[in-house]
Amino acid sequence: MLGLRHHDVQMIGGMVLNDGNIAEMGTGEGKTLVATLPAYLNALSGSGVHVVTVNDYLAARDAQWMGKVFNFLDLSVGIVTSSMPPEDKQVAYACDIVYATNNELGFDYLRDNMAFTTEQKVQRELNFAIIDEVDSILIDEARTPLIISGPADDYSAVYQAINKMIPSFNKQTESGEGKEIVIKEAGDYTVDEKHKQVFLTDDGHAKAEEMLINAGALPEGASLYDASNILLMQHISSALRAHVLFQKDVDYIVQEDEVVIVDEFTGRTMPGRRWSEGLHQAIEAKESVSIKKENQTLASITFQNYFRLYNKLSGMTGTADTEAVEFQDIYALETVVVPPNQPSTRNDMSDQIYLTLEEKLEAIALDVESCQKSGQPVLVGTSSIENSEAISALLEQRKINHEVLNAKQHEREAQIIANAGSIGAVTIATNMAGRGTDIVLGGKLVEDANDKQKADWAEQHEAVIQAGGLHIVGTERNESRRVDNQLRGRSGRQGDVGSTRFYLSLEDNLMRIFASEKMAAMMQRLGMEKGEAIEHKMVNRAIENAQKKVEGMNFDARKHLLEYDDVANDQRRVIYQLRDELMSVDDVQDRFIQIREGVIGDLFMGYISAEQAEEDWDVEGLYNALKADYSADFPLQQWLDEGVDVDELESRIIQGLGAICDYKEGIVGAESMRGFEKAVMLQTLDHYWKEHLAAMDYLRQSVNLRGYAQKNPTQEFKRESFTMFESLLDTINIEIVKSLSSVTINENTNADDVEQQNNEEAQAQHEALGTTGVDDHEVEAATQEDEQTKVEKVGRNEPCPCGSGKKYKNCHG
Repeated sequence: MLGLRHHDVQMIGGMVLNDGNIAEMGTGEGKTLVATLPAYLNALSGSGVHVVTVNDYLAARDAQWMGKVFNFLDLSVGIVTSSMPPEDKQVAYACDIVYATNNELGFDYLRDNMAFTTEQKVQRELNFAIIDEVDSILIDEARTPLIISGPADDYSAVYQAINKMIPSFNKQTESGEGKEIVIKEAGDYTVDEKHKQVFLTDDGHAKAEEMLINAGALPEGASLYDASNILLMQHISSALRAHVLFQKDVDYIVQEDEVVIVDEFTGRTMPGRRWSEGLHQAIEAKESVSIKKENQTLASITFQNYFRLYNKLSGMTGTADTEAVEFQDIYALETVVVPPNQPSTRNDMSDQIYLTLEEKLEAIALDVESCQKSGQPVLVGTSSIENSEAISALLEQRKINHEVLNAKQHEREAQIIANAGSIGAVTIATNMAGRGTDIVLGGKLVEDANDKQKADWAEQHEAVIQAGGLHIVGTERNESRRVDNQLRGRSGRQGDVGSTRFYLSLEDNLMRIFASEKMAAMMQRLGMEKGEAIEHKMVNRAIENAQKKVEGMNFDARKHLLEYDDVANDQRRVIYQLRDELMSVDDVQDRFIQIREGVIGDLFMGYISAEQAEEDWDVEGLYNALKADYSADFPLQQWLDEGVDVDELESRIIQGLGAICDYKEGIVGAESMRGFEKAVMLQTLDHYWKEHLAAMDYLRQSVNLRGYAQKNPTQEFKRESFTMFESLLDTINIEIVKSLSSVTINENTNADDVEQQNNEEAQAQHEALGTTGVDDHEVEAATQEDEQTKVEKVGRNEPCPCGSGKKYKNCHG
């Protein structure tokens, strides 16, 4: 079918994936072909298989390429992309094997759990997932939750005002670490570069309060740490981080009046994605672009918890072994290193370390120039757009022809990577841009090549091999050894020749933060002169230890995020299960009756109890509550005067509310009433779940301050969120009963009225979802024509059917 067969090592890789583990296979070992083995086997059950990729291009490419094999074997293949309408996604997800990106799978799961009818859902059971580039998805992106959000309050003026304050804050300079920190020069804030945090000092705190009081934003004598000012404190913290920690053309770019995030691991831009907790708005204020409204969370989940929903999970990558412990701890996935089909002949040379950045860049330029003259292709890996453009400018000065592949050239990515292995080609790539596409020595052979084109390519291929294969130049060490290994892995595919070398300076971020003092002292002892480099195993060991420190901190950060999200996840599962139960049935009357009895029983006990003396009963309070909240005007005192006991009184109230609903049903018909009840229950559940998520966000932001009171923030979050969730479930039930008891219904009322209102809100929210990486999809309003049963109307002077004994016009008329 494809003219390919699985090698023995690829069969091993397939077995590893089928067992629900992670297969580490080097670049060029044919992971795309390996995935066909477990995908086919598991698709035979009819429950579906998801093959997960990092972008739409790879999903489309792999689906088209491998789809020929699956179709030949009588299996259907679907592809899900962000631009597809819901009806097309339903068709795709119904296929035996589905290719999709991790983002789209996660967002579709959240959207499904915001759907108003079962028919609007697109996904089916999450059965088996094979994740390509599993380390990128489950490790690198684990700290970024998927969030669907809608517009909240506008704080643009606050962000702009605080942004003007920040330049007057001065950094406090310190030396030493831990308890041995010595303040060299007092300032308003300190920077913890290792953990990427900024903290106000006591002086900075006092200055901020004084400036806010002078601006009228803070009352005289108030503190920023007062409960009512926590939001203001968060705005200041976000603004400080925006100015001190986040750099233009490194962490983000400014494009068409927008701040666009740059993925720190891939170097790709992430249009539509926004930082949370006001950070994005603070950066917009800093860059003087339009400040978009903050967003209220409507639904969220982390990749960690989303992928743990699958019955079976597996993954493949070229670099997983360094994160094997995390894969085991978080996902219960074992990492198996699969041997290469051909032994590697790549030459990984020792790092060269220079004193200054200028000397390092000079050495890189000389290396690239030398390789190009000999015809050896070079891939220069950088960690940021800023660095890639600096090296590009340096090569231009030396008149070295080259291509730049970074977030700004995303559209040409595949074309640039395809030619990166050509004779004398020089390609500058931001981090792991182009990952998932092999760099072929001699360049990529065109499809349907004729004999002459094949002969020319073979000649070029051999010439590149003779020149030494692809040479990788790393311009600095990344925080993770795994990312460095990914860059190295671009060379030496399937036993090809190749070479790699990293160039470092003491001014690089990793060296400056973690290893500079010891290294600088050693280099000075060696009496190094300008332009000289140090190359030693001990140096490589020191760098590796620095990377291990960062990896450990990042692992802790991801575990910390998971501790919080696990709490939200338990609650999310309960709410989504309730939604599914409501959507899966047409008749929710029995459930509503049960809820109503529970709500009224609790309400009744709050005012009247058989265990209390009669003079302690608050009959008037109960009467007012029933009238105000449930539109029920019952003669409670009259019933008690007649000698009705407590149980009978409660029973009459419940029966009276039932009679009100029965009367309404008589107006619109049973079928319409059931649809109306279901619509109100779903809308109420969604509304208060949304409010609960906002409260959880606020709790999470404020709970960290309790660390100052020697309390564990995580435990405090768990304890308070559990109390909040119990309250949420009670509130949902109370509001359902209030709504269905109080609402006025006539012959023209049906469930579509409530559902359309819900969908209009959802559309507005989804249209604002470009702020979180979700595409603008309108939520279709489900239409259902209800038969309206006409009944004889009650006269205005006749007794009200609720049983109150009053005239209809004075009760529910």
